[in-house]
Amino acid sequence: MEDHVDFVVAQWQAAMPDLDASTMLVFGRMSRLMKHLEKMRADALMTFGFKEGEFDVLATLRRSGKPYRLSPTQLYRSLLVTSGAMTNRLMRLESAGLVARIPDPQDGRSQQVGLTPQGLAQIEAAVAVHTQIQDMALGALQPEQRAQLAELLKCVMLSLPGEVAPA
Repeated sequence: MEDHVDFVVAQWQAAMPDLDASTMLVFGRMSRLMKHLEKMRADALMTFGFKEGEFDVLATLRRSGKPYRLSPTQLYRSLLVTSGAMTNRLMRLESAGLVARIPDPQDGRSQQVGLTPQGLAQIEAAVAVHTQIQDMALGALQPEQRAQLAELLKCVMLSLPGEVAPA
């Protein structure tokens, strides 16, 4: 059985026989898979009242552990976005009552961003839905295939700049 990527690569091979289009099989499928996942995730997150970037902020705060607080700088560095993008996300989340700015106990001149009780409840529910979507997307794979795919993708990621985990 062929997929859309097989169709596209066959067209490239017919149009440019000297072109090695084998990488398109991998990247084309990753790209199409991400489009499917982004659509499913956006549809699911809509029920929680926040967008994908806002989900990422809330999820980062939640996975940081109690007391679920980080500085705006820690957030934008972790999420690889600009400080301006982070400011916009934080303003929307604060207006929705999902995060609050809290004076930094170590530095009175700075603030941290923390989950409110409502934000904590919403992100925990949203993360459960998020993982269900990922599970569904990988439903065609056996557990050992999922592990193998994860390791292969990790090898590719580690070859890219800035992807080694912080110490």
